[in-house]
Order: sequence, then structure tokens, then C-alpha cells
Amino acid sequence: MSTVIAKAAVLPAALHGLTNLADVKIGASVLACSDEFFAKAERMLQSDPARFIAGKYDDHGKWMDGWETRRKREAGYDWCIIRLGVPGEVHGFDIDTSFFTGNYPVSASIEGCYVADDHPAEADWQHLVANSALTADQHHFFQVTAQKLSHIRLNIFPDGGIARLRVYGRVILNPQQADAVLDLIALKNGGRIVAYSDAHFGHPSHLLNPDPAQNMGDGWETQRRREPGHDWCIIALGQAGHITEITVDTAHFKGNFPASCSIQAAYVRAAIDAQLVPQSLFWSVLLPEQILSMDQLHHYRINSGIESRIKNHIEKRGEILPHQKINYIRLNMYPDGGISRLRLWGTLSDSSD
Repeated sequence: MSTVIAKAAVLPAALHGLTNLADVKIGASVLACSDEFFAKAERMLQSDPARFIAGKYDDHGKWMDGWETRRKREAGYDWCIIRLGVPGEVHGFDIDTSFFTGNYPVSASIEGCYVADDHPAEADWQHLVANSALTADQHHFFQVTAQKLSHIRLNIFPDGGIARLRVYGRVILNPQQADAVLDLIALKNGGRIVAYSDAHFGHPSHLLNPDPAQNMGDGWETQRRREPGHDWCIIALGQAGHITEITVDTAHFKGNFPASCSIQAAYVRAAIDAQLVPQSLFWSVLLPEQILSMDQLHHYRINSGIESRIKNHIEKRGEILPHQKINYIRLNMYPDGGISRLRLWGTLSDSSD
């Protein structure tokens, strides 16, 4: 059976640099829906682009990569309530009807609310996107006045299918986390990929995924370099902070792990992504170049001490250099290869730092 991947969409400039808060990878989930006869609503929250698999059917009919309800034979409409992976300041939405051609909704609207628990039925729902016409096999972007939300209600009229729902916003961390040690580049904490040299075999966004890599395809892997130089990617921290520990994981990369890596860092105020690529060449060193091993966790700490080695685990103390607060890093990979996960553990900086 042949498989087609949905075409990429050009994100509106106003939504650049924001996190998809409805990503299942950071814990987004469906709390309830009116109907999901043809396709489960949770498929809307997958981070990968929608797929169309020709000739694939299940007990309910044609298999579709998204949420699809049965044909409505009475008055009314279908709806789905989604708990965002983390609360955030929402700026916009993408209602994606990729591959839904004769079965897409005529229109859709979106409501939202903020509640501290999973009982949005008792909340004051706010209208965010007015009932708007949809078209077949298209991304539909909507920008809204920014507001803090924890839950979304998607309404489709009268029925049909949605391939993906993206909710773009800025992560709002729990105040109790202010003094905690956090992974400051984690997806759930607002980390994101800014730019990269190559992603032939695997996108660098995999570096930020919360769970351990499942296989070699679940990491950042570049093509074999046939010219001088090395590969790199620039990552924005969710919030500025001070780093105390770094983990570089080469899990599953055995014949294709990098020879070494290093990390540069900077604090850049009010930057746009385009300016960071040339500037990053001159950022200060956070982690000097380190030799890597295949299929292992490599831990680096800021405090001095001894190096220890156990199975699938290498730890070096005193390798992270003293630094001021940072909000961007550049991971350099020499000369090429694959890294499955990267963690930057640290504390949030005070706004007065």
C-alpha cells in the first residue's frame, strides 16, 4: 500500500517561535468528544504530518489519519474537548484537513478555557475562533488575541474529519517550578529548534522529545559529510536560565554516532531566528568539545570532581564552563552522525539577572 505524507504549510510570521501546545508528545489528550466512529480524535494531536495510506481499511471503513465522525442524520454538530499538554498563552491555531476531501467539515469554531484541573465543563468557555468555512485538504490558520488557556473545544459543522489540530502558544510554567531544576530545552518547557545544518535522516526536533528514543529514526541524524565542516543546530530555551547539567544521548546510534560534540550558548534579547545563525558562530563555549561513544548516555556537570563510567553511562564533572544566563544554544556535532536526545538541566534566571 502506497503512503503519501501531507504537504508542509508555511506558518504565518506571527506564529513563528511558538510551541504546539496540543502535541501528544508533551501530554495533550482528548477528554471527550461527541463521536469518533471512523477515526479516533486523538490522531489529531500527533506531531507527525498526516498520512494517506491507499487501500487501508478497518472495520469502520477507510482508515484516515485524523479525527472523523460519522455522517450526521439529525440536527446538531460534532465537538471535541482537548486538554493541552501544558497551559500556555495561546496565539493561534491550525485546523488541518489534509487528505479529507469529500468528508471534511463545512466549517469549524474553537472555544477555550483555563482551569487548574480536568473539569472544563464547569469553566467559563471563551469564544476564540468564530464559525469559519473550511476547505478540502488544506491548512487553515487563525490568529487570536493571546490569552492563558488549558483546554480547547473544537466544534465542527455538521460532521466530518480533521487531520491535525495545532494550538500555537507560549508555555506558562507552574510558579512552583521557579526554583526547581528543569530541562530548559524540553518541548513541555517551551524549547524549540531555531535552525540546523542538515536533517536528512532525522529532524533535530527529536532531540527535545520527552521520552527515550525508540529507535535510530527517533533522533537527529544528518547525511554523511563529504566536505570539510561539521553539522549543527540552534535551540531556543523555553526560558532563560543557568545550566548545571547536560545530557547527550547517542542511544541506537552505533555505526553512525558523532566523533564528538560541543555546545555554545548566549543570551540574546528580542532576537529573530534569521539573525541567530551567523551570530551563533561567535557565542561563548558552554561545553567544550567532548568525545562521544556509541549508544550511550553522556552526562556533564558544572561542579568539579571525577569521571565515572558504568554500562551505557559516561559522566564527567567540571566540563560545563561558568556562564551567565542563556536563552539559546548551538549544538555542534563533529563531523556528522546522529544524536537521539539532548537535555539541558538548570534553573530559571531571575528577570533582574
